[in-house]
Order: sequence, then C-alpha cells, then structure tokens
Amino acid sequence: MAFLGCKRDFDAVNPNAPTISSFWKTGDDATKGINAVYSTFYRTASLYSRWMFYHGILKSDEGFGSGGDGGLNNLMRFNQTNYNDGLTAQTWSTLYVGVFRANQVIANVPAIPMDETNKKRIIAEAKFLRALFYFNLTLYYGRPPLMLTPSQPKDVPANATTQQAYAQVAKDLTEALVDLPVSYSATDLGRATKGAAYALLGKTYLQQRMYQEAANAFGYLVTGAGSSIYSLTADYRDNFIISKENNSESIFEIQFSENQSESTDDDVDEARINNTGSSIAQFFAPPGVGYSDGAARRWVVDEFLQEKTTTGVQDSRLAASFIFNNANPAGPTTTIVYGQTFASRYGNGPDANGVWFRKLLNDHWRNQEGFRSPNNYRLIRYADVLLMYAEALNGLNRTAEAYPFVDRVRQRAGLATLTSTKPGLSQAQFLTQLKHERVTELAGEGWRWADLLRWGDLTPALASRDADFTGFIVGKHELYPIPQSDIDLNSNLTQNPRY
Repeated sequence: MAFLGCKRDFDAVNPNAPTISSFWKTGDDATKGINAVYSTFYRTASLYSRWMFYHGILKSDEGFGSGGDGGLNNLMRFNQTNYNDGLTAQTWSTLYVGVFRANQVIANVPAIPMDETNKKRIIAEAKFLRALFYFNLTLYYGRPPLMLTPSQPKDVPANATTQQAYAQVAKDLTEALVDLPVSYSATDLGRATKGAAYALLGKTYLQQRMYQEAANAFGYLVTGAGSSIYSLTADYRDNFIISKENNSESIFEIQFSENQSESTDDDVDEARINNTGSSIAQFFAPPGVGYSDGAARRWVVDEFLQEKTTTGVQDSRLAASFIFNNANPAGPTTTIVYGQTFASRYGNGPDANGVWFRKLLNDHWRNQEGFRSPNNYRLIRYADVLLMYAEALNGLNRTAEAYPFVDRVRQRAGLATLTSTKPGLSQAQFLTQLKHERVTELAGEGWRWADLLRWGDLTPALASRDADFTGFIVGKHELYPIPQSDIDLNSNLTQNPRY
C-alpha cells in the first residue's frame, strides 16, 4: 500500500475543484474573469499596493530606504545576494499571476456566446492588462519569458529579449485600442480605455527611444481625437486627493477602496481577505503617522527652488509633492503634518531635515495612516503624456514644436513659459530642461527609474545626490535578478548579466 501511495499522479484534476472547462460559459463569467485580472493589482504588497513604488521611486535617485527594513534598504543600495528576495521575486511572480489571468480571458472568452461588443471590449481589456504586466516585467527584469497562452505545469519557456518583450507589449496595446471605449459609466470607472492604451503604447515606444512611433501614439491624446477628452486640472493637487479621483487629467488610475468588512487594519492577502486598499501610505508616511520605510532625497526639493512663479512665490507643486520642514515657506512652525506643525512633531530631532513623498498619502483628510488607503493611484496622467510627447518630438529634432506642450505644464504651475524664458534651445539643451520638468511635475509618482534608464543616466555618478548609487554597477543593476527559484525549475531560463 505504501508503494502504491508513491505512485499518485499529482497533476491529476481535483474532482472537487472548479475547472476551466466548467467556468467559461456565460457573459457573466467573462466579466468575472476580467475583474480577476484587475484584482491582481491588490495582491498583498507586491504590486500597486506597495512594492511597485519601491521599484520606481525608492530605487531611483529621488528616494531611499529610510526605515528599519534592512532587506529593503539593502535592495535600494544595490546590494542583493538573495535572488529569491521577496521584494523582487514576489513582484515577478505576481506579475505573472496577472499574465496568467489575462491569458485565461484572451483564450476562453472568444468562444462564449454573449454580446459581441462586450466580448471584444473584455478581450481588449485583458490585452491592455497583459501589456501593463509585461511592461513592468521588461522594465525591471529585462528578459521575461513570453507566456501568451494559459500556462501548464510543465511549461519551460525561455527568456525573451528585451526587444521581443516590448514588441509584444506594443502588439497587445495596438490590438486592444481598437475595441476599447473612450470612457465608461461611473460603475465601471477604472477599466482600460482607448486613451490608456495609446498612452501606455507611447510609453513603451519612448522607453526604447522609438521617437516617431511614440509621437504617433501620444498624438491621439494631444492633437487627435483624445485631445477633447483629457485636460490638465486647474489645481495640481487635485491629482492626488481622494475627493478628485478619475478627473479630466487621469488617463489610467488604479482604483482603491477601504473594505469596511475587514475586522482589522492589517496587511492582508487577496487570497484570505479582499483588501482593496493600498498599504503604501502606511510605509511612506513620516514617523508618528506611518512607518517611514521610504523617504525622499533633499536634492529633489532644491530642484523646485530653482525658480519662482510669475507672481514671485514658491512653486505650489513642491508642497503638493513632499512633506518637509519648509513645505510652507514660512517654516516648520507653520508647516502642517497630519494636524500638527512640523516643529511640534519633529523639532530639532533626527527627523528635522526629513523629506517624505506626499502624493500617495492621506493627510488631506486623515491624521493617521493605515494599510487600507482608499486613495487612488494615478498611474498615467495627462501632464505626463504632454511631457513625453515633447520628449518624442525633441528626439525627432523637432524641438521648436515641442515647446508648447512643456509650456502647458509649466503654466498650470504658475511658471513662465519656456518659449519666453529659454527660446532656441538645442536638442540636447531641451532634453536637459525636460529632465528638470519631469522631476518637478512627476516626483514621487513611480516613473523616475524608467526615466533614468531611458536617458542612460543610471551610473555611479548619481551618488553625488544619492549615496545609494555608490554601489551601482553599470551593466548589472539596471535590472533585477530573475528569481533563482524559477531558474531552478526551468532549464531554459537564464540569469541576467553579472548576477
């Protein structure tokens, strides 16, 4: 009997569990299936609840690991010896959970008898989401295997090249945008739109410095049909507060909510309790109201102070982006931090010169953070697209044409136009200016790492403003290691260079 027990087939179908063949039957199944793809965003900490911001913000020169999480701090210092470290390996695996779910929709929904318009839209949503997951896999890991059909236990896919992976992202988005709507009713806000597909497509091309293709994609939003749909909000701060979600500037927004049915405010897993909130605020908030595991470098504040508005005051985007002693120019006795003055909270102590990212926090309506923040994350917004469109035009040596799109962003901030203050910049000079504009407009929003990588600026020279880059090795640390556990299981998978 013991011998026979060793012969059990562990790949056999569990007769007590639902199967793929028993599920994909109705239009309601299709909707549930695509909703499951979106729900990947909320899986514990590994995606947009928390860790994607570590990868895009803290690992770049604008942020650092500032708290007691030694593993995070080492990773941000480019000191990683465990290639199965949760911060990198679990992000990888969760992105592939999203890919698997999207593949299920793409493979099974076409055969469902249902409304054809809804069917096409749902498949298009799945392709958009698969593209987003692969965009992140390519950005952070470089050579992800391309899994384009529902995976099987014995699959052993090889690495794709970076170019192949980005090409697949572009293919998915190009196919998706055909059937995605321009907008949704209130009950479906947050689903992928045509504009979101064009924006991510433009990002994909721009990241490869394919300027003409990027300009074509952004053109839909800036000069084409999408230009009547999106616009900059009058108040910059509206893009980061809970009462102004899904506004005219939002192109794609991760929808968060506070599930009141949860018994405790804790960091819970999707598989156990449906936490539809974000925990990043708890980990980015300053001491006394959060864990302060991640903070900002002071040089970013100085970037904002290079010029004042046309009325002679401080750029309002600075206080909207950061909590620090002089967020109110009058000083720490008038700067408010979660209902108290900065001076009363931190005085002359170790946090007196601290700087914390504000955009993902809830200090506009709470005096304490938690693990279930309902404040949405604006993944792509219109100001980002305007600046990227200008970068694409400049890359095509059409610098004079790029000025007006930067001017629109600057004018919303109350700054003088580049057209009036710096006319006639060369292509290289304009790019240098764009680097400044992207810091002051987008700091703390998760795109800094992608920017530095695209510009070729990831070098140890960044240590002059971020000491973590002392350990940066060119040709290695542009990418994370592929999880060793996956390589051990897949003989066709190889490690990234120099790991």
